[in-house]
Amino acid sequence: MFEALGNKLQDILDRVGKERQLTEAQVKAAMREIRMALLEADVNFGVAKDFVARVSEKAVGQEVMGSLNAGQTVVKLVHDELIETLGGKSAQPELKNEGNVWFMVGLQGAGKTTSSGKLAAHYKAKGRRVLLVAADTQRPAARDQLEVLAKQVGVPVLKVNDGETPQETRRRLDEHLKTDFRDVIIVDTAGRLQIDEALMDQLAALQGELRPTETLLVVDAMTGQEALNVAQTFDQRVNLSGLVMTKMDGDARGGAALSARSVTGKPIYFAGTSEKLTGLEPFYPDRVAGRILGMGDVLGLIERAQQADLKAMEVKKPGDFDLEDLLTQLRQIRKMGPLGELMKLIPGMSRALPEGFNVDDKQIQRIDAMISSMTLKERRNPKMIDGRRRKRIAAGSGHTVQDINRLLKMHEQMKDMMKMLQRLSGPGAKGMKPPRLPGGPQAFKR
Repeated sequence: MFEALGNKLQDILDRVGKERQLTEAQVKAAMREIRMALLEADVNFGVAKDFVARVSEKAVGQEVMGSLNAGQTVVKLVHDELIETLGGKSAQPELKNEGNVWFMVGLQGAGKTTSSGKLAAHYKAKGRRVLLVAADTQRPAARDQLEVLAKQVGVPVLKVNDGETPQETRRRLDEHLKTDFRDVIIVDTAGRLQIDEALMDQLAALQGELRPTETLLVVDAMTGQEALNVAQTFDQRVNLSGLVMTKMDGDARGGAALSARSVTGKPIYFAGTSEKLTGLEPFYPDRVAGRILGMGDVLGLIERAQQADLKAMEVKKPGDFDLEDLLTQLRQIRKMGPLGELMKLIPGMSRALPEGFNVDDKQIQRIDAMISSMTLKERRNPKMIDGRRRKRIAAGSGHTVQDINRLLKMHEQMKDMMKMLQRLSGPGAKGMKPPRLPGGPQAFKR
């Protein structure tokens, strides 16, 4: 989502220069460009104006901090201000031992039902006993959709009947909890295509009966500035406690997400990162700011590895790295998510890759298919794969002999690289320089 904004901000900060002291002219020029970049990213005008004013005030005439040069000083100031704009410290819904009732509100199509299912999966994994309440009686099949999600997560669902009063819903919920104790109740409420009095009256009545401990507004990050007006209106009527941003993996410019905290004063609790039930992450302002400025998110990468339950491979000598090991590693990496997303979490990677570079996840699937078509002996001893075997593997995986040849060559190159890395990190490696890659940086130019 923030790719375009991130690239512009990084370009601007790269041009600040390496002067020992920042001049007012330098700061004004950089801030003018940053303000334009924020506005182009659909950031609220008032938020962009205040952001630039605060950074300018701190930057003008400031001496270089420690060993940082002027450019790095501005990067730090912008980074710190981004974190503050996004909410400062991360916040999560308040969790009590029992009696947690969470209201999911928002416009139709924002992703309330899917987000309810994701939250159920998130907290069930933490050991909570979750109950989903399907209270959206307006949208056709909304209750059925939540029931399907509940089955996938493995939690019960209570479906509100057509025409049921809030008092009846409260009574039925109390009866359910007497026989099946649940400590987190997530209520998926009705929405509209636009805000109207009937919607707000209905929500207020149900809220008054169920007395939720958290009221979470689900905001579609693709709706831009309108999302902020929606948030303010909902807050006035049902007193929001936090936000859930959906479709953060889309191609929206990101301005609504960047403005939401400042405009509404409500913390962003979660961000939806994919359509999968696992595609919901706690929102960390410092990590998002780091991604925007190309600093990566190492903690996010580690957490993905932990969630995927990756198991460490047996340590082998570089020369023993066979195709079976390659297949195991590729499958474990794929559990962490699309490679394109993972690469953005690595510090500096977003700037190191050439413009327009895309990771083809289907290529990983093709490699998987080719190696899976080999026998165990062939995977462990690729040198035995002669012409006849290559034809068989190609036919079995739906590829050509040339594809098999490229795979085997890639495997040999990986073994050589591992040997080189071992030499560079081993005894006597000090002072050694890694070999230049063939073609150099110009080889990547399009």
